Amino acid sequence: MEGLVRCAQPGDKQKLLSFLSKAGLETEGVEEYIDYFLVLEDEDSSIRATLGIEPLGEVGLLRSLVMTSRTSEKDILIMFEQMLRLAREKELQSLYLATNKEASLPFFRALGFGKEEKGNLPKELSSSSHGKHLLTVDNSVFMVLNL
Repeated sequence: MEGLVRCAQPGDKQKLLSFLSKAGLETEGVEEYIDYFLVLEDEDSSIRATLGIEPLGEVGLLRSLVMTSRTSEKDILIMFEQMLRLAREKELQSLYLATNKEASLPFFRALGFGKEEKGNLPKELSSSSHGKHLLTVDNSVFMVLNL
């Protein structure tokens, strides 16, 4: 089933917030940075997946990766490719992510991300509520990709 990956627009706000809320994710900052979010939609314009960046100066923090069971591996790769393009267009220097799923590390390494120790993270990450929360999670692994 083919889908369309595109940048979220202000008109997508309610649909995106609802999608993220149903997945149990924090939605703070989504409205402010909606143009840093990608959505994958079905033919009927329903969201099948999303991925966003929280911009923090010259760095970005990946957040809100949510996908439905209809999302394929190919869809996820396309979304990450588009996210890297978006990050470069927004002139970010590096992207950070945090995961507590050890099984996802090979996937992120294949995309070019490398592990980063908490002590080496930029101070910008602690300037956001999402970043502060991630820094308190014991089993979070941080990764970085320099653009």
